[in-house]
This record gives sequence, C-alpha cells and structure tokens, in this order.
Amino acid sequence: MKICNTKKDIRAVREEYRAQGASVGLVPTMGYLHDGHLELVRQARARCDRVIATIFVNPTQFGPNEDLSSYPSDLERDFAMLRIEGVDAVFVPAPQDMYLLGSETVVETKRLSRILIGRIRPGHFQGVTTVVTKLFNICQPDYAYFGEKDYQQLQVIKRMVRDLDVPVEIKGVPTVREADGLAMSSRNVMLTPQDRIAAVSLSRILTTAEEICGSHPVTAQNLSKLIRSSLEDEPCASVQSVDIRDAETLAPIRGRIDRSVVALLAVRFGAVLLIDQRILTPNPVHLQKA
Repeated sequence: MKICNTKKDIRAVREEYRAQGASVGLVPTMGYLHDGHLELVRQARARCDRVIATIFVNPTQFGPNEDLSSYPSDLERDFAMLRIEGVDAVFVPAPQDMYLLGSETVVETKRLSRILIGRIRPGHFQGVTTVVTKLFNICQPDYAYFGEKDYQQLQVIKRMVRDLDVPVEIKGVPTVREADGLAMSSRNVMLTPQDRIAAVSLSRILTTAEEICGSHPVTAQNLSKLIRSSLEDEPCASVQSVDIRDAETLAPIRGRIDRSVVALLAVRFGAVLLIDQRILTPNPVHLQKA
C-alpha cells in the first residue's frame, strides 16, 4: 500500500493507474477507522480495479465550538486496517497542503447545505463539498463511496456532482451498526460509558418508527412527535432535531406518509453529537385503501 502525503505523490499514483487502464474507487475518510469505513472499502474493492482511501480531518467542516481538536486519530492503526482490506494507496495530506495560503474559493449546494444538520452546524456542508471537490480533482476517481449514515451528506454530494458535471459516480453504502444497533461512528469512542448505553436509543426508536410506518397509516407530524417524545424520555439525550423528509429530495413531508421517507435524527449525548437515519416505507396495502 502506497502512503502519499502530497498532492504530487497521489497524482503520480493516479497516473500510474490510468496508464494501466484501471478503474479507481475512492473512499474519503477522516480517519480513526471502524468497520463502517471498511465496508466502504470492501464495496470499492469489489467494483474497482484500484482503491484509494483518504484520511484528512477537514478543518473547514468544523464550527468554532466543535470537536476538531479532540477528534480521534491513530494513523498507524488506520494504515494497518487499510492494508488488510487491500487498499492500493492512501492519501494523507496536511491542512496547509489542502488549503493553500490565501484560498478563497468554496463549493456549496445552497439549499441542501442549509437545512437539517446544516441548520445546526452552519457552514458544515460548505466545508464538506469544498473538500470533496478538491479530493475528486486530486485523485480523479471513477467511483466514490459514502455511508448512508451521513444521509444528508450523501444527498449533498450527489447533488454537487450532478450540478457541476463531476465525472464521478457516487455510491451510497448502508449504515453499519454495532451488535447493539448503534450506528458506527468515529465519535462513539468519545462517549462516556453511560452515554454509550443511552445512545442505543437512537436505533431502537428508529426501528419502532419503521414498524409503525409499515403497519398502519401515519402522518409525518405524528411520527415526528412520537420519535421526539421517545428520545426525550432518555435522560442522557439532548434532542437537536427530528425530521421526516422525502427520501430523495429531503423536502419536508406534510400529512399522511404515502411514499418512502427518511427519518433523520441529531442528538447530543454529553458533548458528542450523534446522527442516525432510517428509510421508512408505508405498507402498499394501506395506500390502496386511501
């Protein structure tokens, strides 16, 4: 596995792959890898001739009071995990290499980046789309793999690629969970033991919502209220947002749920903000009776 710390080095590797006629899959990460990241790598490995992973804790997607300075990191551990999965190259740039002095250009999806998590974390998705655009330009992949856990991020990147005619096919990969249902996240290690136990409530409540939506007619408003009420019953949870949105456009849903929607949760446990999501699909039998 080749470890590249500069744009020049990773571009040379990409040119080598191009000369071989090899397809390239890209797996962008912020490091401190877990099995969710490795599933992205496995999906890329199954589809592509060559796989490039990136490890970069992107400062522009963190707000002034967020956890940039405490974000977990262990590069040697990450490299060992990527080697086992057969990654061909890993790009590990320094912030000053990614953002040259005097940089002033940004990329933003204006509507999608300012709703939901974007409302809670202003500027976050502008940082995401800017750095992802840079990684695409530097690594020039044919495919790029992102987890569905960060559902809004996935939709933002898909829209950015579509709108700017970026020649990269975006692949979403289903959320990978711990044995108890908690969605895997690098931030999970920052939870206290008590908060770690409490955080399982996210997946449990989403499962309940999925069962309700599939078993009888329900409105988006009532389902949202039920989810919020259940979360607020957990003493360790500080609910930031509960949203029921169109699964493709993330547009608000009003009235009875009559198509696939996504339930999006953002909840703080102590100082740690966790997100989770679930696609909810109504039972076709109930729709026929409407």
